[in-house]
Amino acid sequence: MAYGPARVLPGEQIRITTNPDTEPFWQAAKEHKLTACQCGECGRFRMPPTAVCPDCGSREKNWPALPGTATVFSYVVCNKNPKTGEDYVYVPVVVDLDGAPGARLNANVTGCDAEEVRIGMKVAVEWTPIQDDWVLPNFRKA
Repeated sequence: MAYGPARVLPGEQIRITTNPDTEPFWQAAKEHKLTACQCGECGRFRMPPTAVCPDCGSREKNWPALPGTATVFSYVVCNKNPKTGEDYVYVPVVVDLDGAPGARLNANVTGCDAEEVRIGMKVAVEWTPIQDDWVLPNFRKA
């Protein structure tokens, strides 16, 4: 089946909530900087961020800058907007973030037809304005 170009969901339809564990990620995204939560004790990356490191139990966190590239770990092709039900091709992906071993992020992919998306495909971050002046990282085929 031919789906055509993959698009991101319209930013005005996306709202996020933050908490003390996720706020640094979203603040960095506002500045178009990709980051991931890293344990300040053992160095393990974890996304989504959690209050306590699952490996060593530390509450210390670092938020290093990442290169903004990733590899598609998993994906699905959707052909309906989940909010409006209209025909709308988008491709939610789970990506492995370069520079943050073990950290995965959920996003959407663009820059190609939906049929071109593959596990192992290289992608680069791009930024989508969403509600309440936040910015969402999505990925474009590299």
